[in-house]
Amino acid sequence: MIGTRCIPPRTAPPEREVGKHRRTWGIERGIPMSRIPQHFIDDLMSRTDIIEVVGSRVPLKKAGREFKACCPFHDEKTPSFTVSPTKQFYHCFGCGAHGTALGFLMDHDHLGFVDAVEELARQAGVEVPREAGSAAKRPDDDLYAVMEKTARFFSGELKKNKEAIDYLKSRGVDGETAARFGIGFAPSRWDGLIEHFGSTEKSLKQLADCGLIIEREQGGWYDRFRGRVMFPIRDARGRVIAFGGRIIGDGEPKYLNSPETRLFHKGRELYGLFEARQALRDISRLMVVEGYMDVVGLSQAGIHWAVATLGTATTGDHLHRLFRLTDTVVFCFDGDRAGRQAAWRALENALPSLVEGRQVQFLFLPEGEDPDSLVRAEGPEKFRSRVDEAVPLSDYLLENLESRVDMSSVDGRARMAELARPLLSRIPPGIYHDLLVTRLAQTIGMNEERLGTILAGDLPSQPGFRPAARGAPTPASPRSSLVRQAIALVLHHPASAAASDIPESLADVDLKGISILAELLEICASSPEITTAGLLERWRDRPEHPHLLTLAANDLLVSDEAAPVVIGDTLRQIVRRAGPERRTEALLIKARGEGLTAKEKEELRELLGSRSGSEEASGEAR
Repeated sequence: MIGTRCIPPRTAPPEREVGKHRRTWGIERGIPMSRIPQHFIDDLMSRTDIIEVVGSRVPLKKAGREFKACCPFHDEKTPSFTVSPTKQFYHCFGCGAHGTALGFLMDHDHLGFVDAVEELARQAGVEVPREAGSAAKRPDDDLYAVMEKTARFFSGELKKNKEAIDYLKSRGVDGETAARFGIGFAPSRWDGLIEHFGSTEKSLKQLADCGLIIEREQGGWYDRFRGRVMFPIRDARGRVIAFGGRIIGDGEPKYLNSPETRLFHKGRELYGLFEARQALRDISRLMVVEGYMDVVGLSQAGIHWAVATLGTATTGDHLHRLFRLTDTVVFCFDGDRAGRQAAWRALENALPSLVEGRQVQFLFLPEGEDPDSLVRAEGPEKFRSRVDEAVPLSDYLLENLESRVDMSSVDGRARMAELARPLLSRIPPGIYHDLLVTRLAQTIGMNEERLGTILAGDLPSQPGFRPAARGAPTPASPRSSLVRQAIALVLHHPASAAASDIPESLADVDLKGISILAELLEICASSPEITTAGLLERWRDRPEHPHLLTLAANDLLVSDEAAPVVIGDTLRQIVRRAGPERRTEALLIKARGEGLTAKEKEELRELLGSRSGSEEASGEAR
């Protein structure tokens, strides 16, 4: 095996799991649950035909050995979206989107990893197994059933309560909208749910695990929600995971949310997101508002693209979910001081998400108005026109900073630059960041290049902060280019890699990326039937995954017949260069530290010259 004979494999847990997103069914909520075995993922990818998966959602046309279509992830008139049945891989030359059948389902259908696996398994006619002899039923299925039963109970109670019905009517909510959102009513009793479910030990535990009842200090239990209009909170699959309750009449708090449970984490969920996806085929934008009734009221008015955070500021997880569905997010806040404070917090949290193609905008409403009241007062068309005129994040950021300083003085303009520095450092490097620096330079009257140099020290430098431009190859240093080439060859030709002659001395190589190459060779040797897609899915949860996707998307123009020889030659080149590379690296490190002797400087020049010649020759060969 490669890992024992040649190269020590990458350190991994004793029992290799499928990855962070698939190690457990409930990993996103930190719950130990049954695992999906790795061998099942491999087998599922080998059973899956990406042409069938993509073709059932996008009209594909045969184009040589591949299939083409207009990309489903961006607007285009000329098809640039290709699907390879050989590699089981899709790639768009327009926007750079690429991945496997599993990744396509996740991005196109907006599914989580587990749901995408289940969908592929359903199409393949196989059951998703669980490790450790777990039963087919998920541990939390009973809790989802309890939440759904509770939602039906609240819905039934709403029909019996005139006060709650009158309240909804006063807010302009009709029966159809109430039914679409599953709005209900929690009766003004201490034991309404307990009586409905029964007081057995099992029922009480399930209700408690769902956050629906609270234990008394003196013993016994009571309902958390009483005398409230109830708003079910649903996950991406439409399952009820929590509730929000609005008090009828006097009482505090006005709004009460479910506590965090095994099913519900408020920093990840958005009220109304499931309903928006159900109502809209294409989501051009999503608007983040503050309350349940804002979402419901806007939907009642035909504006189905509003969602609400659940009593918390917008988090990175929220933004990740939003930007998986749309390129434009609008934050809507009251125009008062509290609303502007909330808007600024949203701006700060949104900065790391600002990569090319994404837009964040801000809509400030007249003081005393909220989206629900305003859309009822002025109508949906005027409200939509307000949204169309929302302020771009860049304008809001610079205007806010300008308002804090005296722009007529040098000191004030310098202060503005200092205020902007930590904010700009949170924006991923790229076109958006550079354009904002340009605008800042123009605003404060400073040379753009000089300002960029000053701010450069604050740019994020950690690997993986900014994904490479979609579809563009990741820059490689000369010493790593051969390793990258070998990795790409293995990804494109896994069967050939399994049959290639692996030099034993590869075990002694210590170059960047060699551990990834070793693991790929190890997998191919142990699973000779694995496909390109199967290999890529082994890395889904790891930081190398985007880079491997990029390598898989690039056409190497190496035939299947020639691949075993090319792979073997490339591996031998890596071995031949390893010795000089280690010496070169050692000299470069010494040069940056204590310095080199005259003899060492000459040696380094020769090594670098030799490397350059090898790179040119390698480039010509390719």
